[in-house]
This record gives sequence, structure tokens and C-alpha cells, in this order.
Amino acid sequence: ILCGKCIRADHELVVVGAIDYNLRGFKSRPATVHEVPLEKSSCTFCGTCVSMCPTGALSVKNTRYVGSPEKESSTICGFCGVGCSLVMGSVDGQIVDVNPSHREKTVNLSTLCVRGHFAHDYLNASKRLSKPLIRKDGELSPATWDEALEVVAQGLISIKEKYGPQSVAFLGSSKCTIEENYLFQKIARVILGTNNVDNGSYGSGRAVINLISERLDGGGRITPLAGLEEAEVIFVIGADPTETAPVVGYYLKRASRIKRVPLIVADPRKTGLVPFSSLWLSLSPNSDVALINGLAALLLKEKADDSSFTDRFTQGFDPYRDSLSGLDLEKVCRVTGVEMAVMEETADLLKGKKIAFVIGHGILQQKHGTSTMDALINLALMTGSLGGDNKGFYLIARENNEAGALDMGTVPDFLPGRRPFYNHKDRKYWEKLWDVKLSPDPGLNLIRMIEEAEKGNLKALYIMGENPLLSLPQPERIRNALNSLELLVVQDILTTETTHTAHVVLAGAAFSEKAGTFTNMEGRVQSFEPVVSPPGDARPDWEILDLLSRRMSHADGYSSIQKIRAEISRRIPMYSELGKLGDESWIRETSDLRLFHPDEEGESISFSPVISVDNEVFDKAYPFTVILGSLRCHLGSGSRTCLSDRVKDFGLKGEVEISSEDGTRLNLKVGDKVKISSPNGSIEREVTLKKDLRAGLVFIPMAINNNDARQLMGLTQLGEADSPGWNGCRVNLKKIVD
Repeated sequence: ILCGKCIRADHELVVVGAIDYNLRGFKSRPATVHEVPLEKSSCTFCGTCVSMCPTGALSVKNTRYVGSPEKESSTICGFCGVGCSLVMGSVDGQIVDVNPSHREKTVNLSTLCVRGHFAHDYLNASKRLSKPLIRKDGELSPATWDEALEVVAQGLISIKEKYGPQSVAFLGSSKCTIEENYLFQKIARVILGTNNVDNGSYGSGRAVINLISERLDGGGRITPLAGLEEAEVIFVIGADPTETAPVVGYYLKRASRIKRVPLIVADPRKTGLVPFSSLWLSLSPNSDVALINGLAALLLKEKADDSSFTDRFTQGFDPYRDSLSGLDLEKVCRVTGVEMAVMEETADLLKGKKIAFVIGHGILQQKHGTSTMDALINLALMTGSLGGDNKGFYLIARENNEAGALDMGTVPDFLPGRRPFYNHKDRKYWEKLWDVKLSPDPGLNLIRMIEEAEKGNLKALYIMGENPLLSLPQPERIRNALNSLELLVVQDILTTETTHTAHVVLAGAAFSEKAGTFTNMEGRVQSFEPVVSPPGDARPDWEILDLLSRRMSHADGYSSIQKIRAEISRRIPMYSELGKLGDESWIRETSDLRLFHPDEEGESISFSPVISVDNEVFDKAYPFTVILGSLRCHLGSGSRTCLSDRVKDFGLKGEVEISSEDGTRLNLKVGDKVKISSPNGSIEREVTLKKDLRAGLVFIPMAINNNDARQLMGLTQLGEADSPGWNGCRVNLKKIVD
């Protein structure tokens, strides 16, 4: 079979090069290089070649079902923030097949990643919840929906009346739909009178995202991924999308390899993008601010600022330029570990170009994340790299609906529509629409909820779609805090560590079992319908919340998701098209569309002060720096992907990576076990050695061994603006001798 579709997909869409024509003439056929097994090739197991094969010569190896599905339905992937369009095949109410959607203008085109294509078998896992549970005599027992909702409603109301609204908190989910997040925060604020509302994306860079909104007047987030292939130059910092969001990686690889866009990668590790890059800046951890300011200073020396942009759209450029003119560039090189020649080469690549910045969790979760983002915004303003589809900031979202949860106000400091809670005018807007007086008390974020539970001030917590006992640092501390509550309600699709501690468990429906809407990292709004029915007596989360709100407020409720969408579209201007375009996706409007428009007057954006460049001081008892990262098979803490039989078949051990130099010094070889200790805890893993890893660094994959890497972090090791800093810490490393 020589149609070559699989080869073209491999080379032109996912840009891996794992397969090609082998041999010549009549013997020619598609194969891996030297016909090695796929497991030993560069294949990422995205499945794109399988989806595109028109003959059936390529097929899924370990499928449970052979044959054509009874039904095929379109939906949106529930994993990362790319928001890929899927076609799911089902038989007897179970998902048996997943492929890229055939719809036009999708974010993923004809591609998927290994998670999206093969990890959705977790939906059929034995840990799926199928009915509500109530704790009786210390044990969770099945209950009817009426019984469970009555316990929740009466419990929340009585605790509010006894201790006040601040004694109740709500932890929502960036995995749930915008409709569900809107209802969730509305119950908290309108019925129970509390602003103690947050969601699981707190640790994914909320402080940095808030900073962008504040500095750019709500803008900076509308950047379609397709623009990357038309960019003038791409600067990737603190991101490895080939692992965390592979479809973004495809865009970047196509831009570099096919469109010949210069690609600069700034990362302490050699990521999957480095072989495609024009330059790799292997900088020291947490030295990003120094690197960015150093590059800005070099560009200013070459008079490479965009004066027409800065004159029209900014203020404070002169003090910014003056402060950089005195920057000690040799000190920058010492702090970052990047040679001056490489810095100058990078500045030459950036000179005179509009920059597309791809920013990942190495920045978003970093304890210095807000300072780094300040420096990046300054550089973007100086070079005129804002306002357009092929420049500006591309923030990689870990979860599928991080942007949507923030838009709906499932956070303590923003009301729906990203209206700041502290702004009196914005509070009045929602008070009028909801016909209620909103509490002026600032709400608790996720960490503050745990702290207040420890102090005995928080009495009730309602968790929807999150598993903090697996995702947060210091799990025993979290467990003790949850056990101190008078009422813990957990609404989830799976039996988890957190559901085991709950007083009431409410069985929700997965994304494939309900209607809803997700907003991806581009601002692309995508609605979808159910593919199959929920298991047993499980129900869509919006329906559970609607039934609960009726019990507590005696209101008429919504009765359909269309009514929720209608309310959102009427009251949140950026979602005015919601429910009117069917399953057609669209980009929601924000001030990006007018902030730097050439025909608009625009706003005057200020440059922020330049932060001084200094080396960090560390405890010598912990000489290594840990970098936490993802493997492309897993997402986040692995609550879902670890239940996938296909992911389990990969046999991932999650070996820690250290430099060959450190391995020699510690007498370690590949496969040896090491104990990694921090002030917060310790874990044991096998080790692998990397020649291209900087000495003193330790890379640890997340989600492995029950996500044990989180035990090294401190829950409250807060950096700037409450940035959690959960992407790394200082550790000691010792060989385990049997």
C-alpha cells in the first residue's frame, strides 16, 4: 500500500518523521527507519496515521472492540487546554473508538495526541461513580438523589446560619463546563452569600494570568494557534508543549520545519522542541527575568524598539529604556548561565520582528512568575508584539476549561465576565442582575481554604470535579484539613482519594455524557452534545447543581442547559453568541480585538519597573533543583490517565533525570534507585542520566507513583502574588544501596 497518507501525516502534520518509505521500487513500503519497532522509534503514538489510513492497513493494537461502532458523535476533548474536536464511536453505551473530528476549522485539524486518541478508555474504568453516596456510621452507602441533595442543602444552610457565610467554601473545576462553573459560583455567591470560590487551576498560573489582564486592560489572551505558523519569530519560554499540549507542539514544529519561522527555546532542559529550534537558551532555573531583561537591553542597544508602537500605545518607555541602559550584561550571563555570544545571537534573531511568545508552566507556576511576566510584557510592548493573530502571548493551559472557569467567575477575585470583585461598579452590575446584595468580604483561594479549615474557621467545603488529595502538595496536611470539616461534599465522576473522605458523594457525568461548552487557551468557545448516557444514576453536573439550588432557594431553576446558556449570553458580553451557533466554534471577544488596533485610539499601557538581577541563595543541605514536568501520556496529577489501560501498557516508570556529571559524582548508573528529599518530604525513583542536562538539576515526571512528586513541594511555599511555586523546589539526592 503506497498511498503515503500515513507518511504525509507524520511528516507534514505532526512533524515527527518516525515512518517513511523503506526500500525502493516494487519493494518500497512505509516503515520505520531500519524497520525498528515503533516503541524504539521517534513515534509519539498520536495515532494520526491510523486515523488517516484509508485502507485499514494501520489499526489500533489493543482495542477491546473489533468492527465499526454502532454510533459516531462529535464532541470536544476533556483533557488539556487545546480543545481538540473529536469523533467518538460507541457500542452499547460505551466509548470504543476516538478519532479527530471531520469538521472544518478545528484547532487540531486531522491530528490528536496520545492522550486524546487512546487514553479515553478511562471513561469505562471500574472506578466510575454511578449513584450518590452518604456517609452513615463511618461508611459511604448508596442513597437516592433526593436523600443526598437534602443532606447537602440542609447541611450548607445550617452551617451558614450557625457560623456565617465565610464558614462555607466552594472548589470548582477547570475540567467542568462553563455552564456548570457559572451555576457553581452563583450558588456560592447568591444563595450562600460567600465569595469563597476557587477552582483547580489555582496552581496553573492564576497570578500570572491576572497580571496580564491588569496590565493589558483585560487583553493579551486572544491568540489563535494557527497564527504561530505565520509568525515572524517564536520565543518559547518555560514550556514543553510536545509533552504537555502536543497539538501546540505540532503547530510549532510545522512553523519551524515547514514555514521556516525562527524558533527560540529558553528552558533549562532539552525539550522536544530543541531539535527544531534555531537557538536553545539553556538557562539556570528561575533566571528568566534576568534573561528577558538582558535581551531587551541588547535590542535597545541596536535601537530595535518599535517607536511607532510605544509612542502610540504605551507610557513610561523612557524610564524603562534608561534603567536597561545600565544593566550589567556580564552579570546577566553569570546569573542565567547563557553565554554572551548566544545572547547576542538571540537578539539578532528578534531584531526588527514581532514576537510570538509561547509561555508554559515553567513560568506560570514559577514563584517568580509575575516578575517574569512583567518583563515579557515590557519586551512585547517595546517590540510592538501585541495586537494581531501571529504575535503576542500564547499561554498553554493545562486543563480543558481553565479560561472558561475564569470567565465564569469560579475564582475569589473575579465575578463572571472577568469583572474584578473589588470594583464597586462591577459588583453593582451583578447585584442588579441577580437581585441580591453581594458580600463585600474577599473570598478565600484554594490554599486559604485549607488554612482556614486547619484553623477551624471553615466548616463546609463543596468540591466539584477536583481531587486535591492527589493534586496538591502535602497530602496528609490536606487530609487532616478535610477531616476537620463538618460537611465535605464531593461531586465527581470517579472514586478518588478525596471522595473517600467525603460526607456526601454526588455522581457526575463525564464530558462525553453531557452537553456543555469549553473555552480553550485561544479563547475558542466550543459547545458539544452527549455521546453516550452517564453510568447508572449519575447525572450531568449542571443538573445536580440546578436541583440543589432549587432546594436551597425555592427558585424555579433552569430545567435545561439552553436556559443557562441564554442567561450567560445575555449577561456576559464576551459570550453573547453562546447557544446561537450550534456546535460551530467561535473566538470570544475581549479587548485584544481593539486594544492595539491600528484604526482605534487604543489605551496607554505602562511599562513596569525593571527588576534587579541577583543570584538566588539556597540551603546547602539541598544542593539540587527539582523541575517538575509532564509526560505526554499523562495530564496533571493523573487522576484520569492513570486509569487508562492503554496508558498503563506503556509501562512508564517515571525515572528521574539527572546530569551525567552528577551521576558520575554520585556513582550512579541508569536504573539505580535514589531517594530525593526536600524539607517537605521524600520519594524514591529510578534514575536515568542525561548528557545535555545542566549539573545540579533533577527532572521528575508528575502523575507517576500516585503523583508522589507533589510530596516534595510545600503547600504554602508562596512566591510573588501568591504564585504557588509548585513547579520546583530544592532537594537532596542519595543513592539507595540494597
